[in-house]
Amino acid sequence: MRKAAIEAVGALADRDERVVFIGSDLGPGVLDSMRTRHPERFFMEGVAEQHVVGMAAGLATEGFRPYVNTIATFLTRRCYEQVAIDLCIQDLPVVLLASGGGAVYAPLGPTHLAVEDLAILRALPNMTVVAPCDADEMRRLMDLTLDWPHPMYIRFAKGGDPVVSRPELGFEIGRAIEMEQGTDGLIVSTGVATQVALAASAELRAAGIECSVLHVHTVKPLDVQAIVSRAASCGRVVVVEEHVVAGGLGSAVLEALADADALGGTSVRRIGIPDRFADRYGSQRDLMDHWGITPAAVVSAMRSLAGEGARGVR
Repeated sequence: MRKAAIEAVGALADRDERVVFIGSDLGPGVLDSMRTRHPERFFMEGVAEQHVVGMAAGLATEGFRPYVNTIATFLTRRCYEQVAIDLCIQDLPVVLLASGGGAVYAPLGPTHLAVEDLAILRALPNMTVVAPCDADEMRRLMDLTLDWPHPMYIRFAKGGDPVVSRPELGFEIGRAIEMEQGTDGLIVSTGVATQVALAASAELRAAGIECSVLHVHTVKPLDVQAIVSRAASCGRVVVVEEHVVAGGLGSAVLEALADADALGGTSVRRIGIPDRFADRYGSQRDLMDHWGITPAAVVSAMRSLAGEGARGVR
């Protein structure tokens, strides 16, 4: 996904002279093609994330369309004030390309895990928060960013993830995609966790439990109508995400159902990262298994909902 996003910036720069790329301490070779073709619109600013966001804001006020790329934790924790004040209060069209969302940097420990980024940024007015599920969907998204009028945070993984999106399903910012249909339950996911959701759906279908899979690539603005209508039709919802359970997609789903007075007739289970910092190192898959963000956990949660009569939230 990262390669697709970065290459897309170069392609957009070829089409539109407003496009500017700003990197922060990225490795050599990043966007060499754009550096060669448009050197006056390519900047590599070093370890200075607060400065980078402020710089992007300044360029945006002058009519440019800045694309900023660095590690997700540094775009959220390190320069939150600049994102809030420089970008969101002014509602500037700056795109933040966040490398290593979730547990991608698991070998580096909790300092580099962007596992609360969705919660942090969806709290900001004017901010758009998107987490594509694969490189193909990233390309469809990037084509739409050029004229998006608000700041946007795009969370993506390290690359090499299986392609599970389908072009015939389309892509629209703020519109969730139903990737599987079923009436026995609803699995809601975002980002690479959609791979987990689809694998769980296949296992459940083989066991005679047919579930819808709703891929919510845009966490904000949330497709409330899609969530509420599909939850109401089945009454059983499992949300799975590579994010802490507090404040992420699961919280957004609960808020949407509560605001629509639809929570009373729906059982919801949230699968995500427990409320504690990572206590081990390893690979992204190692940590997701450790946290229970797996197809087996989704299957177990949906089976428990299918076998119980009580409604509620867990």
